[in-house]
Amino acid sequence: MSGEDLVSVDYEVFGRVQGVFFRKYTQAEGKKLGLVGWVQNTSAGTVKGQLQGKRSGVEEMQAWLKSTGSPKSKIQKAEFRNEKTVERLDHSSFDIVK
Repeated sequence: MSGEDLVSVDYEVFGRVQGVFFRKYTQAEGKKLGLVGWVQNTSAGTVKGQLQGKRSGVEEMQAWLKSTGSPKSKIQKAEFRNEKTVERLDHSSFDIVK
C-alpha cells in the first residue's frame, strides 16, 4: 500500500440506468480503477452497489457514476452513503449481483 486510505462507500444511481449495460460498464470501470465491490439493479429502476479501494480510485469512480456511466445511460443523479475508512477490503473482486 502506498499509505493511501482504503475507503468504502455505498452508492445508488438514478436515471435511465437499466437495460443500457450500466452494470457491465460499472464493473469494468471499477476493475480498471483497482476497486472491489458490487453492482445491482433495483426494483425501483435504479442501480446500487458498494465501492471499496484506495481513496483516489473511489473518488474517480464516484465522478464516473455521477457523469459518465454506460454509453446509452442517462444519469439524473448519483447518491453516496456510508463513506468510511476501512482497515481491509470486504470483497475480493467487483461483481454484478443478479
